[in-house]
Amino acid sequence: MAARSGSAHGSRPTDGTDQTRVLLIEDDDGDALLVEELLIDQDSPVDLDRARTLAEAKESLAGAACVLLDLGLPDTHELNGLRWLQENAPQIAVVVLTGLADEHLGEEAVRVGAQDYLVKGQVDGKGLARVIRYAVERERSEELGRQLREAQIYAEENGRLERGLLPSPLVADRSLTVAARYSPGGQRLLLGGDFYDVVETADGWVHTVVGDVCGHGPDEAALGVSMRVAWRTMVLSDRPMTEVLRVVDQVFRHERFKPHLFTTLCVVSISPSRTTARLHLVGHPPPLLLNRDGVAELSAPVRSPVGVGDRDTWPSGEVTLGDDWSLLLYTDGLIDGRVGTQRRRLDVHGLIGLTEAALYAGLHDESLLDEVISRVRELNGGALDDDMAVVVLSWPNGQPPGNPG
Repeated sequence: MAARSGSAHGSRPTDGTDQTRVLLIEDDDGDALLVEELLIDQDSPVDLDRARTLAEAKESLAGAACVLLDLGLPDTHELNGLRWLQENAPQIAVVVLTGLADEHLGEEAVRVGAQDYLVKGQVDGKGLARVIRYAVERERSEELGRQLREAQIYAEENGRLERGLLPSPLVADRSLTVAARYSPGGQRLLLGGDFYDVVETADGWVHTVVGDVCGHGPDEAALGVSMRVAWRTMVLSDRPMTEVLRVVDQVFRHERFKPHLFTTLCVVSISPSRTTARLHLVGHPPPLLLNRDGVAELSAPVRSPVGVGDRDTWPSGEVTLGDDWSLLLYTDGLIDGRVGTQRRRLDVHGLIGLTEAALYAGLHDESLLDEVISRVRELNGGALDDDMAVVVLSWPNGQPPGNPG
């Protein structure tokens, strides 16, 4: 039977209320007919379907806002049908139907999760329609509450992950300035796996890392947090950078949740003189050096990303920084954006051009970083598709080309 209460006489409700789809799961034809007649008599805005067993009902749940569930079905026992619905269709309000002798089951069903219960033969059409309406409204209210709680928990978890990905730099040298920016790609609320850190050790070396775990979301963010924490811990323990990277690789391989995940890293270790540095490129774009001569990529041997290749091989290169300089480290989200309507991406050469323009305009540190990111987004026509982490370190703050200071 597929009855249509509220439209049984060819007319829809006259108050403009949308119909509520209700699925009656009842094996007794007489009881099913009574429910249909009660709703028709009230001209209730209900679209009523019927199934005789829980197995039959499973094919008809889609689109239902409420289920009227008989607790005496041939293929369920007492509250088993209710528990199945709660587990497999939690968004549907459930009102249970009981016989007079099983009224205690109705009370237990409400404690288990049903919105209400009705005793057969003790309800009129008005009461039935009201129970259905209230059950649907309560279920929707509870669902909104669950979604709000989930959103709050999700926001709190994202906040914890973000704090783990984006720490406060540990730099005692007040002449060395640090500016950093991070944003997830597109309009997503999800965090990505991009991270950064800056740590000065007791011997005066300043170590900086920018990393990019492939993928987006909490799992990747958690991987990024574990790697950044391992990196900082090892650096503060005054371990050689090759050992630091070996441990970070070990942590990543142990913690990754998919076998083919990888992470790229750029690590710059600035000497106490602040005029030279050691550069490790682990499958990552090289940083940019900004000074009086303009903007240029630094170079060093490049090895495969973390999680790929020989675990004991971590080549590096020595680079000259000079007297007045800035270093710009970034993840590839900054250079993967489009250039207007063109098919080509910004790439590193486009980033160098934007950085040079900002440098010639006399910008540095925070203002330079904000200008470059703003121009990248403008050329892309909006938010970037990929996550982005960018760090600028300056000693004391890089001078514009041709400006002697």
